[in-house]
Amino acid sequence: MADRLMLLDTAAMYFRAFHGLPESLKAPDGTSVNAVRGLLDAIARLVGEYEPTDLVACWDANWRPHWRTALIPEYKAHRVRREVPDGVDVEETPELLDPQIPVIREVLEALGIARIGAEDHEADDVIGTLATRADMPVDIVTSDRDLFQLVDDDAGIRVINTARGMNRIEVVTDAVIRDKYGIGAAQYADFAVLRGDTSDGLSGVAGVGEKTAAGLIADHGDLDGVIAAAADEGGGMSRGARARITAAADYLAAAAPVVRVVRDLELDLDLGSGDARLHPVTGKARERVEALGEQWNLGGSVGRILAALDTR
Repeated sequence: MADRLMLLDTAAMYFRAFHGLPESLKAPDGTSVNAVRGLLDAIARLVGEYEPTDLVACWDANWRPHWRTALIPEYKAHRVRREVPDGVDVEETPELLDPQIPVIREVLEALGIARIGAEDHEADDVIGTLATRADMPVDIVTSDRDLFQLVDDDAGIRVINTARGMNRIEVVTDAVIRDKYGIGAAQYADFAVLRGDTSDGLSGVAGVGEKTAAGLIADHGDLDGVIAAAADEGGGMSRGARARITAAADYLAAAAPVVRVVRDLELDLDLGSGDARLHPVTGKARERVEALGEQWNLGGSVGRILAALDTR
């Protein structure tokens, strides 16, 4: 079996699982386990369908990094339930989801699935670093289109886009991005800066929507090219576009590093040494997983993930 690495945008996956399955799925102590079950079923299906040899559950050590909010204070501000000075802000999450997150961590550990985050960075940055570092094809599982910037056909990096649900997965390659937006994957981050993203609190350039942003990037190559053209009356940009880009100079300077995924983190995980390699779960480890399944009433989800890993 050819080596293939799968990187999970884990929080995005368990949020979607929580909202996709009934809250009535509960453990004997009354804890809801719909997110746990849904995540395990999603991983089992992905392992069976895409056949990764290695898998990492990438984690948000800080879902709202301080260095990003220093540049754009509005970054994800609408999702904050409570600010924590010099710490990790508490995200607005459903009350019934919070108790499931430690269970997810425990079950992933018991399954032998690698899980890693990086101080003051998001899972996106962990994914960007591991995808860049990998010496094998990479599948990035996410519903976040910001990670389209990592797609690289030459390196074998693609996105398994779950935004429309597990039954309508879209495999995103360079060709898909070019067909959808008219730009290459390497240009996607600069395009996203111009367009903005209200779900992340990024305003974008006033008066520049998705179509205009894509056109500017296609015409001028990248964000630096757009800014340079706006400063040059002979740069081939309309007067209105030049005025909008010029007026947004401060935003563009701050937003560009916020949107771009970090690709050079120091991570305590060595892909080359097999830290992320999938294996069948046997012996005492299997007994522990099965016991957790009983404890948390995980039903057939445990059997399905064990069966998927048995094929590795």
